[in-house]
Amino acid sequence: MSDHGHHPYHLVDMSPWPLTGSISAMMLTTGLVKWFHKFEFDLFLMGIIAVLLTMIQWWRDITREGTYQGLHTATVTLGLRWGMILFITSEVLFFFSFFWAFFHSSLAPSVEIGISWPPAGIMTFNPFQIPLLNTAILLSSGATVTWAHHAIMEGNHTQALQGLGVTILLGFYFTALQALEYFEASFTIADSVYGSTFFVATGFHGLHVIIGSSFLAVCFYRLYMCHFSSHHHFGFEAAAWYWHFVDVVWLFLYISIYWWGG
Repeated sequence: MSDHGHHPYHLVDMSPWPLTGSISAMMLTTGLVKWFHKFEFDLFLMGIIAVLLTMIQWWRDITREGTYQGLHTATVTLGLRWGMILFITSEVLFFFSFFWAFFHSSLAPSVEIGISWPPAGIMTFNPFQIPLLNTAILLSSGATVTWAHHAIMEGNHTQALQGLGVTILLGFYFTALQALEYFEASFTIADSVYGSTFFVATGFHGLHVIIGSSFLAVCFYRLYMCHFSSHHHFGFEAAAWYWHFVDVVWLFLYISIYWWGG
């Protein structure tokens, strides 16, 4: 066991979860490729189960460290904040590459796609139907998660639960509408560079919404169990930062891909 008593830093104990997490992620991605090419779902399903089990146990350990063992001191929390900031920065650059691909193709359409944007034969979505509703949903969820944050800082447990619960419901509602939009799409990811950039950009954003909703759901459980106080709630703050990032990315997606690029 590590000696935690003589300094404000957290020396992490040995844990199997980084190893099981990496193996699970490899199973997940390999299973996805196998599903796409051979229509066999077994390895992908095993990967999902392994990732979920790793997440549950790893988050359980971190919750124990921060809530019951007092290992998340002010110094450790500062490091966690910088880690989250740098992670979100890396995510910004991740989505920047998708926007770069979209504008590279749309501002100067090549002869292969008919020198027009959208390419000939592509029926785009009406930006003032489901996309606009999804924009309203995510903006509303940004307001409700801020409501929950202020309630936590003011020690209002009931309002914090209400605000966070509404945020999670809005997140799942967004995901359901996105799935409906994909189901009704008249084009696929294989339909020229438009289909590729559209589904990759919006699909990865949808994945981030699912991850963010899961992050907030864990925070809802922890909030219900009174793990957060007005001065010690970085787990929730990290989830709120991530959710605001998801909101901002969607605004750029809506304006550039749905409205301008459609």
